[in-house]
Amino acid sequence: MHEPLNHPNMLAGLIFAVEEAEGRPGTLMATLPFGGMTLLEYQARLLVGAGAEQVLVAVGKMTPALLTAVNRAAKRHARIEIVRSAEEAAEKIAPGAQVLVMADGLVTTDPVMDRMAKAGGEALLVTDDPTSPAAIERLDMRDSWAGVARITVEQLAQIAQMPEDYDFQSALLRVAAQSGAEHVGLTAGWLKGGHAVERSVEGLAARNTGVLAALTERRTNWADRWVFTRAARIALPELVGRNVPGWALSVAGGVISAGSLILTALRFEGAGTTVALLGTATLATGAAMAVLRGEDKRAGLLEWAIFALFGLTAILTGWAEFANTANTTPPVLALVGVAAQLLVERVPARAKRWWASPSAHLLVLAPFALAGFATIGLAAVAIYSFATLAAAVEGIREKA
Repeated sequence: MHEPLNHPNMLAGLIFAVEEAEGRPGTLMATLPFGGMTLLEYQARLLVGAGAEQVLVAVGKMTPALLTAVNRAAKRHARIEIVRSAEEAAEKIAPGAQVLVMADGLVTTDPVMDRMAKAGGEALLVTDDPTSPAAIERLDMRDSWAGVARITVEQLAQIAQMPEDYDFQSALLRVAAQSGAEHVGLTAGWLKGGHAVERSVEGLAARNTGVLAALTERRTNWADRWVFTRAARIALPELVGRNVPGWALSVAGGVISAGSLILTALRFEGAGTTVALLGTATLATGAAMAVLRGEDKRAGLLEWAIFALFGLTAILTGWAEFANTANTTPPVLALVGVAAQLLVERVPARAKRWWASPSAHLLVLAPFALAGFATIGLAAVAIYSFATLAAAVEGIREKA
């Protein structure tokens, strides 16, 4: 058993795992498959990503599937515990802490949780559409609860004083509403991103596709948005549905990338850069899957792997052109383009859609290499990198 963390402004998480799934007697909604894991594990990942230092799972009954899901979640996020009542939950959370609550069966995304985590005090996510898939319980004549609440640990203690036959989730909602909690409206974008309460396997599977699509949208560069994001959006639901492990995509991306580099080193620049595009798509899909599963470190490593693939592809293309023509211009252009892009990656500026990125450079270089004009492609990469670097530096100066 963990002792309560005791420091100011602490944020804890509370997940409800009580209700059974529709058409699945004995199976809790929280243990239904979602995103290559269970819904409970996905919810725990969202809470930890929003800043929760401790996650409690409120249960009515224990099932083997629920215990397995909690144990798996605890391997990723150590401070996860099961509670059976508001009183037990209040005892496990430090005084003065804020509690971010997720309703039973709730599917949502990081932007929603981040917004609720940053609320100034008590807050309720609401929708004014009672027929919305996010509407759980009516709060007043206009708003219905949309599945996320931010309350205090003292309010949990208030619920603990209620009669034993109370419904924990409904009581929590009633106490929060009576306290004058801020109503945060559910936006159309959040709904489009997949925010809803799902009680069936079929509904959760459909919601899974929407959430995966929303995850891939985080890559805003034109090359990612129009090419690699579309590829990930097609592949991810199939991969997740088949429970393909995240490491498999990392390995596949590494093998394909190594093949592209070997082809380029052997002076097959067109074939090498084309295979590099496939490697980039595989690595980008792996990064999106890692984000889904809360493996942010691995996602970051895969993003840097894409940069490494671009850098090595450009340099090897420059070397191949030098070997073919004895002209030093291609390797110089390659080094300049890679160095400028590295500086772009390090500049703390908000990227614009047209800015250069490793994946964009590969899309620019590949057609020229295929056509036998790799040197022109390297020149385009160098110019593109410098233009982006100049825009990034200018953006920082404007903010200063």
